[in-house]
Amino acid sequence: MRLFSTLALALALVAFGGAARAHDLQIGDLELGHPWIAEAPPGAPTAAGYVDIANQGETPDRLLAVRCAFAERAEIHEMTIDDAGTMQMRPLPQGLEIPGGQTVKLERGGFHLMFMHVMERPVAGDMIPVTLVFEHAGEVEAMFMVQKAADGGMEMDDGMEMEMESGQ
Repeated sequence: MRLFSTLALALALVAFGGAARAHDLQIGDLELGHPWIAEAPPGAPTAAGYVDIANQGETPDRLLAVRCAFAERAEIHEMTIDDAGTMQMRPLPQGLEIPGGQTVKLERGGFHLMFMHVMERPVAGDMIPVTLVFEHAGEVEAMFMVQKAADGGMEMDDGMEMEMESGQ
């Protein structure tokens, strides 16, 4: 009986660990870690996506584009805050370089994916297919998990202004 219990526990741990990392992906030298989309508030026209992209090889690659079915347009963006405290969000039309031997984190407050004119609001728990287009690795379809942002969303100070540029 003890052997059965130990085996059942081991299988449960493996299954749970696999489920937690089930949407991670390895394609060639690139490893995509925990791709996720922040659950947007009702009525929001946009959603943001995040992923860690590790390049295990020596040759740089470049994330050139992103496509999905749940939004009219998707872009690679960078968010910065200038010396005056103004947050600027701008598309990266040349894409985002992933240097060899390094990890680039698409995360809140920096590089991220921007899904615009969302046709159906992503809800926590959904798994959404998103195609990432790389210069060398080609097209990669990854499953992005929708989850609530840890702190409930990006908050801006009362004096902070925001400027947003569009790629079109």
